[in-house]
Amino acid sequence: MKSVTMADVAKHANVSKSTVSQYLNKRYDYMGEKTKQRIKAAIEELGYQPNIVARSLKQKSTKTIGVIVANILHTFSTEVSRAIEDVCHAADFHTIICNADDDPAKEKKYIEMLRAKQVDGLIIFPTGNNRELYKRMLNEKYPVVFIDRPVPDIPVSSVMLNNERASELAVNHLVDKGYNRIAMITTSIIDNVSPRFERMEGYKKALQARGIESREDWIKSIQPEQIEEALEKMFESTPPDAVIAGNDLVLKEILKFAKHQKLSIPEDLSVIGIDDVPYASFYTPAITTVAQPTFKMGKTAGELLLSKIQKKQSTDDRPDFRFEPTLMVRDSVRQGGPR
Repeated sequence: MKSVTMADVAKHANVSKSTVSQYLNKRYDYMGEKTKQRIKAAIEELGYQPNIVARSLKQKSTKTIGVIVANILHTFSTEVSRAIEDVCHAADFHTIICNADDDPAKEKKYIEMLRAKQVDGLIIFPTGNNRELYKRMLNEKYPVVFIDRPVPDIPVSSVMLNNERASELAVNHLVDKGYNRIAMITTSIIDNVSPRFERMEGYKKALQARGIESREDWIKSIQPEQIEEALEKMFESTPPDAVIAGNDLVLKEILKFAKHQKLSIPEDLSVIGIDDVPYASFYTPAITTVAQPTFKMGKTAGELLLSKIQKKQSTDDRPDFRFEPTLMVRDSVRQGGPR
């Protein structure tokens, strides 16, 4: 079948090709309503599909951005990506979302693939281990924004949480309720993923500020599949009265452990999670969490990247954005401290 062209649409609607082009590019300033309706009807009747590749070459823009998340299983990643997509949709940009699985090789593959597809810019939850690739994009003045974590010595704007404050909020809430035997578990910090490291540092500093000595056997940075075994060992000797989950994946493992061990929350163990998971408010008991402003962070990242793409902001500077966490007090911390 012969493909339908813009000239066919113009002829069918009895307008010029330039008028159809203006309609397709949403430049309606001097276009009457009847003209718009005729073009719309012609497009629908003829089944016209604009040639996106040709338009991209002409405009030197694909009107598309790429988002590479470190791990799509995190609630944070999902909510941030949704906010980015909302911002881009409002600006008439498309979004391609890729999941790197915390794997630098996979992240590299996606960066190269998206750039080959000529996306206009990238938002990356960086693994941190593709430094030469990050530097090359900077040297080429390619629009890039990092989210959730910075990469040392790579001057890319980063949108992040005040992670130390998040742990401080959790520790202070527990201490204020009478707890001083407080454990913390994060996923592995072997790769120096900064949010995990910062949350652990915040936990230690907050305990010290409240005159409580941290215990190494109550501090774990491990893979999610190792958490249940680590908790079993922790509870064989001198168990903590409360535990802080460094992220949503850790929280899920702690709740599974409590169920398997028939531990009652908060009577036997108080729990606070960093990341306000969707089920926190209706789990029994409702889980106290430290929430990240995920939609604000995603909106900021999206707007920042679009600004760089549209040359409203230099790609050479590095303004970082730190957002404040919020304590969501619910029922998983025992009132009056441990029994």
